[in-house]
Amino acid sequence: MIDKVAIEKHIRGLLIALGDNPDREGLIDTPKRVANMYEEIFEGMNYTNDEIANLFNKSFEINNNLNSDDIVVIRDIEIFSCCEHHLALMYDMVVTIAYIPKNRVIGLSKIARICDMVGKRLQLQEKIGRDIAEIMSKIIESEDIAVLIKGKHSCMTARGISKTNSFTETSLFMGKFKDNYNLQNRIYNKI
Repeated sequence: MIDKVAIEKHIRGLLIALGDNPDREGLIDTPKRVANMYEEIFEGMNYTNDEIANLFNKSFEINNNLNSDDIVVIRDIEIFSCCEHHLALMYDMVVTIAYIPKNRVIGLSKIARICDMVGKRLQLQEKIGRDIAEIMSKIIESEDIAVLIKGKHSCMTARGISKTNSFTETSLFMGKFKDNYNLQNRIYNKI
């Protein structure tokens, strides 16, 4: 679990290390505010992928009269995360998830909740996609999943090279999506 008392202590120390006075009016409550914010934005760190799958396991059995290339695509799921290398914000992130139902479909809002919870960890964008796919696979009992993510990283846009218009795109293809370029193109071309 997230230790808010320790966070407050360390934020206070960070303010001192930055050369400021944590007891001045504008900063006196900053350690507590940051601890509360961290508890919220890092909520996903409290759960394993298995626990997230259990939290959002709202799936429905379907009859098997679907074609083998019928796919479900959910686009533009907005999330944010924090880069584990710099503790920098990853923002303007959108996730697209596609899957081929076998015996089960998942409640659509649960997919967005899975994406949010996975993002609320110290993460790498590549790992976000892998974690989402793993959780989805456990719920829908299928490996036929694709996850596309596009986002900005403040470790690249706000510091260092400072390329404010750059996006990072990642893709993960599992099961039938892995080697089927027609299925991949259906996702990229916004069927």
